[in-house]
Amino acid sequence: MLRRIKALQGVDSETISDFEENLKDNLYKIWNRMSSGSYFPPPVRTVAIPKKTGGERLLGIPTVSDRVAQMVVKIHFEPTVEPFFHKDSYGYRPRKSAIQAIEITRKRCWRYDWLLEFDIKGLFDNIRHDLLMRAVRHHTECSWVILYIERWLKAPFQKEDGTLVERPKGTPQGGIVSPVLSNLFLHYVFDKWMDRNHPGNPFCRYADDAVVHCRTETEAFALKEELDARFRECGLELHPVKTKIAYCKDDLRRKDYPVTSFDFLGYTFRSRRSKNRNGKFFINFSPALSNKAGKGMREKARSWKMHLRSDKSLEDLSKMFSPVIQGWINYYGRFYKSALYPTLRQLNRTLVRWATRKFKRLRRHRRRAEYWLGRVANRQPWLFPHWKMGVKPTAG
Repeated sequence: MLRRIKALQGVDSETISDFEENLKDNLYKIWNRMSSGSYFPPPVRTVAIPKKTGGERLLGIPTVSDRVAQMVVKIHFEPTVEPFFHKDSYGYRPRKSAIQAIEITRKRCWRYDWLLEFDIKGLFDNIRHDLLMRAVRHHTECSWVILYIERWLKAPFQKEDGTLVERPKGTPQGGIVSPVLSNLFLHYVFDKWMDRNHPGNPFCRYADDAVVHCRTETEAFALKEELDARFRECGLELHPVKTKIAYCKDDLRRKDYPVTSFDFLGYTFRSRRSKNRNGKFFINFSPALSNKAGKGMREKARSWKMHLRSDKSLEDLSKMFSPVIQGWINYYGRFYKSALYPTLRQLNRTLVRWATRKFKRLRRHRRRAEYWLGRVANRQPWLFPHWKMGVKPTAG
């Protein structure tokens, strides 16, 4: 998403390349205006992008100059609030990652029978400015930081038809400073509130997506009601579909309950067949690539149309797509790696189709193409990341 945001243009249609053509003067203008207090952010252009779950999400795209100005404030402000953030807040933070969030959630699911999963509906669109600015002033006395954060919050949206829309609440999803501001807001709305009111219920939050562990079903339902009231008090709302209570069922926990799985950060947590150090199988509650994430990866791979790129060599295809494949493996291969195999095998089948179009001798001979590609994979396993991990085409 960050790459997409960087490529999009703000209301002035200036690109990063345009800005860099006169970099020194452009940076001086920003510095001069910010240092004198005369910098006023331009309107934020709205762009609708499709959600993975369907529907659209509105991104707010600042101009290139405004992104630079926001980065200046972020560099100054983030270090003042970062030490106060909760250890179990993982989104948009230095030295924190989604993999760490998955790991700690996995361990806690082994210790707690019940879990409340929730998502905040439209977090970036509904942050109350008065509460956020109170938190900002609590953490900094720097007048220019306070001034510009307040101006960014009030900067209007510009719709596709040029209409300006005032923003009485929210911070643009797409702004450079927005992630740290949203984390600061939820630090007081949720993280500190949980520590104060429910210290015995560990949680893991990644931006607006979070899970809370509970000992009993009754405790989970009571906490859900309390959280719903807490978020409404602060101008937010629990997502009615994505918020649910799950039972962490395994070999030792066999209670009947309709929900025995949940999705978190692209992983599905549910009971799975596992093997211990002694080679004995047992049922364990653990994470693996979710069906939704796997479907998204396969759709992405199909969009590459590798089988139609007969003008490219196998080495060319490797250079073009290996970085993305490696990213998938790095993230989704950390837990229950075998769940990745169907997607990786689909890539091999696409490469076989590419071979049948690339070489005349392999046309209409799929088995022969599989054999040829399998031999290449055995000779050069470094060509594709999934070959290195042993997921190779059939070699006959």
